[in-house]
Amino acid sequence: MHDMKLVRSAVHALLAGALVLLSAEAAAKDSGDPIEAAIAKHVHNDRQRALALLQETVDINSGTMNFAGVRKVGSVFEREFKALGFSTEWIDGKAFNRAGHLVAQHGTRGPKILLIGHLDTVFAEDSPLQKMQVLGDGKAGGPGITDMKGGVVIIIHALRALRDSGQLANMRIRVVLTGDEENSGAPTSSSKQALLEAGEWADIALGFEDGDGDPKTAAISRRGASGWQLEVTGRPAHSSQIFQPYVGDGAIFEAARILDGFRAALSTQPYLSFNPGVIVGGTDITLDEQTSRGSAFGKSNVIAQTVRVNGDLRAISPEQLKLARQTMSRIVAEHLPGAGAVIRFDDGYPPMAPTDGNRKLLSIYSQVSEDFGFGPVTAINPRNAGAADISFVADKVDMALDGIGLMGSGGHTVDEVADLSTLDSQTIRAAVTLYRLSLSP
Repeated sequence: MHDMKLVRSAVHALLAGALVLLSAEAAAKDSGDPIEAAIAKHVHNDRQRALALLQETVDINSGTMNFAGVRKVGSVFEREFKALGFSTEWIDGKAFNRAGHLVAQHGTRGPKILLIGHLDTVFAEDSPLQKMQVLGDGKAGGPGITDMKGGVVIIIHALRALRDSGQLANMRIRVVLTGDEENSGAPTSSSKQALLEAGEWADIALGFEDGDGDPKTAAISRRGASGWQLEVTGRPAHSSQIFQPYVGDGAIFEAARILDGFRAALSTQPYLSFNPGVIVGGTDITLDEQTSRGSAFGKSNVIAQTVRVNGDLRAISPEQLKLARQTMSRIVAEHLPGAGAVIRFDDGYPPMAPTDGNRKLLSIYSQVSEDFGFGPVTAINPRNAGAADISFVADKVDMALDGIGLMGSGGHTVDEVADLSTLDSQTIRAAVTLYRLSLSP
């Protein structure tokens, strides 16, 4: 009864997008396989239930630090997985100061397939964007509607179509929905333990982020995201004595040399980026790494004593990350007279490097898309998509693919909008891909 009430409210709320959704259905063609045709039919027939689930979860605030909201969204999705016959486990996040994660598992036959999503959003409890809003032309806005409650809905929508067509029983699947993708808990060894264990278990990983928002692309690689902190010191003295051998060049000139050295040495490296996001310099300074707020005292006639810089670093592979860090460390060590500097690197999200296995999985996914009339799918330019949870497992599995969730635009802003016409097509692609993968020995 509860489900039927949700369906009725969703039908009413999303009536404005019905024509677009129907046109998307009409555009799909039959792959020629009767089982795959049945899977697609169940996707179409179950659309309103998927839309109801989308609305139910988007309307629950689950900003990362709203632990109760993250748990509530987790409980809604847990209800759906249990209805599909999955065993479920809620992993409490107290050890890493987050709400926790939902893990669901099913089956004992076939390749071990990991499906990845997250429960949290970037929208805090006081955000002006709190509810799903129908915008017309098959569009709907809402907090986390594409990043990534829509992706999790596609996971459940696809699994339901596989169950209703009799194919889920032949699959071995683990789902990990994290509660801290947007703001990771610490230590990482605890906050990412469920993912890392799932990566060790799995043969194949699929991530349901929205990628670059284009249904014609998917991610075979993602750049990692890590941080760095630069601390620079100089000899304080009257400004009239700067550049004298017994005084030197000061902390601010040393910081400028280092930062420009980074730019000159590394800015042309493909897919590598590094950004000094905040800098504070002077005689006396403070910089709070948690809030990214700082203060400085200095005078124009006094040589600066201290500079602090915080930045990020994004690389396409572990090898590129290592080389960048080595280059940055070398530049830091080449001190100007009278100055010193040290740099520290923080590990964050690892890179998801492009591999032959990932390319093979994209080829399978793209062939499904073509067979159903949705056109080929190509690899996302990794400069157009950020880090994601799949990066923690990509080096552990034979094949990995991400960016196959609900498409749209404006992620992480109050203009986050989903293109609901991609709900069925993305679900069919995912469901039939899982079916074809289940046929592998």
